[in-house]
Amino acid sequence: MAAVITRRAIRAALTRVGRRRPHPRQRLERDPMSTEITLNVNGEQIPLTVDEHASLLHTVRDQVGLTGSKEGCDDSECGACMMLLDGRPVNSCSYLAVQADGAEVTTVEGLSTGADLSPLQRAFLEKGGVQCGFCTPGMLVSATALLRANPAPTEDEIRIGLSGNLCRCTGYDGIVAAVAAAAREARQTPRRSAPWFCATEWLTATALST
Repeated sequence: MAAVITRRAIRAALTRVGRRRPHPRQRLERDPMSTEITLNVNGEQIPLTVDEHASLLHTVRDQVGLTGSKEGCDDSECGACMMLLDGRPVNSCSYLAVQADGAEVTTVEGLSTGADLSPLQRAFLEKGGVQCGFCTPGMLVSATALLRANPAPTEDEIRIGLSGNLCRCTGYDGIVAAVAAAAREARQTPRRSAPWFCATEWLTATALST
């Protein structure tokens, strides 16, 4: 009789274990929470299915295939991942893709309208604002936002405007001089119908994508 009771107890215990709910992390790994969104990236409507926890940076790089924006710190510190969201610069590594649903997302690739270098690009080259190139996409995006908001910034205003972007190569002086030179040229040149603050593939350093 004792053996029968023992077998029944073991069978009941095994049944309870089999019905035990999995750990929340295990459930997430098995069936990730996903949602349907539409990103308007550089003027193109792109429907996507994304993990609700996916960053805008990873979504644009991995699903959209635009690798100009870089992941440097993954903590909103370095600015290498900078994108424009409805014209406002944001650190895309800390911005959820679902938050950008329906918004106008502009990456460094979207700043270019052709193969010719813009005044900003030429200034970066001429003033020594580019070395390894890893920070350049974020710098160009932030400089674009700055010059759209303030076409005639002072040196202090340029440094403040780019304070969210880190560069480990140039010492910043070349970058500040480049933005100032581009601003001067823009004020002296009639506005074109197309945006002139652009960035070519060379300056975005897409070869450094990780």
